[in-house]
Amino acid sequence: MSALLDTITTQVLHAPVWLVLLVVGGIVFVEDALFVGFVVPGETVAILGGVAASLGHVPLAAVLVVVVVAAIVGDTVGFEVGRHLGGRVVALRAFDRHRGRIDQAQGFLGRRGGAAVFLGRWTAFLRAVMPALAGMSKMHYPTFLVWNAAGGIAWGSVVVTAGYLAGRSYARVETWLGRGAAVAVGVVVVVALVVWQVRRHRAEGTEGAEGAGGAEGAGVAEGADAEGGENPSRMPSAG
Repeated sequence: MSALLDTITTQVLHAPVWLVLLVVGGIVFVEDALFVGFVVPGETVAILGGVAASLGHVPLAAVLVVVVVAAIVGDTVGFEVGRHLGGRVVALRAFDRHRGRIDQAQGFLGRRGGAAVFLGRWTAFLRAVMPALAGMSKMHYPTFLVWNAAGGIAWGSVVVTAGYLAGRSYARVETWLGRGAAVAVGVVVVVALVVWQVRRHRAEGTEGAEGAGGAEGAGVAEGADAEGGENPSRMPSAG
């Protein structure tokens, strides 16, 4: 596998700029659009695009734009395929050995909704099947697009920048991304949920305090009105 990656790297670094961008964008697109993320190394090629940029072979900005756009458009195509043909595609015999993982992915999507589209971007298998599963689930496209765009921008920026910073040490970066990125994203999500829960409890406490204060003020006002209502009857008449 290492020898294969070295060969791919050599070919990428000696290809014309337009061909590098075409290959990188095309493979990232195919990985997301055609359910082959566990076969086509989209993440590896995106990292190699960053490596090529670090060596001055292609502009970094061009690689970033190509990878992000290819990821978002590829997921959109996968979503549409899932919405129109997903049941038949997932039922293909080629997916039989992945049936358990597909069921788990569907359960994850059912629990997390759009967030599963974002989180699925960081795992090769989920990156390949999650767009189609979202389409099959009849998720509204605007919801899918928001999470898809967020995932495509975040993932594309991370993997290309990692390749750019690592230079030829792309193999170590690929290993780290495969094992650690999902954990890092999970930590971020957990922290966000904790912050949201704390804010919600504080908001509920503030509303409760305001309600209690309003009730107490109303009681005082009613007491004052009652007392004020008795005073006129006790006032001596003129003359």
